[in-house]
Amino acid sequence: MKFLAGLPPARTICATLLLLFAMTTIRADAQFTQAPPTPTFPPPPGTEQQQPKSPMERQVDRQAAKQRNIQRQQDIKRDTEKLLELATELKQYVDKTNENIISLDVIKKADQIEKLAKSVKEKMKQ
Repeated sequence: MKFLAGLPPARTICATLLLLFAMTTIRADAQFTQAPPTPTFPPPPGTEQQQPKSPMERQVDRQAAKQRNIQRQQDIKRDTEKLLELATELKQYVDKTNENIISLDVIKKADQIEKLAKSVKEKMKQ
């Protein structure tokens, strides 16, 4: 500490303490300005960490999704055609019955129509 050589001992001690205090304050301030480390947690059991997909894998996924959508549309079309056929048959059965007799076939057709209509509705939601 050559720059403190000409000072009396009491002043030297005070200057040294002041210098140490300033250095400690600067160092402590530098530590607090850094963000605290963010904890990382492992994934829940039973789930796998997914690696980022390559462009080729993304393209394959898009093609598979497109194919599933085409298949879904074909299924909906086929099921609605079947619904039309069942509704026509139901109308014919109802036309053949009178007010006192309801055929078991009418009830079966109505159940089939209901199940098929629910299936079509679920496919449309996908």
